[in-house]
Amino acid sequence: MLILKLLMQEEKYGYRLIQELKTKSEGRITLKEGTLYSALYRLEEEGWIKSRWSEATEKEGAKKYYGITPQGEQALAELKTTWNEFSLCVKRIMEV
Repeated sequence: MLILKLLMQEEKYGYRLIQELKTKSEGRITLKEGTLYSALYRLEEEGWIKSRWSEATEKEGAKKYYGITPQGEQALAELKTTWNEFSLCVKRIMEV
């Protein structure tokens, strides 16, 4: 869900996703590259994201960018609803 949310704004490459997730979570959420790329592979397999390679330049090599698809946007909306319902249930239980 978090990866899809980060891709809503613009396409990003893997390392940038890792860094943004760490920064936006104030260091509470960190992903290793293997974990991220496994998740990206599954999301692409589901049709929720797409990937493309950038052109290599003199200063840096080609990078693989990921972007969210319309199906991914719909899935994100559904996941957000499910998460909110789950969070509400946990909150009710914790108040007891």
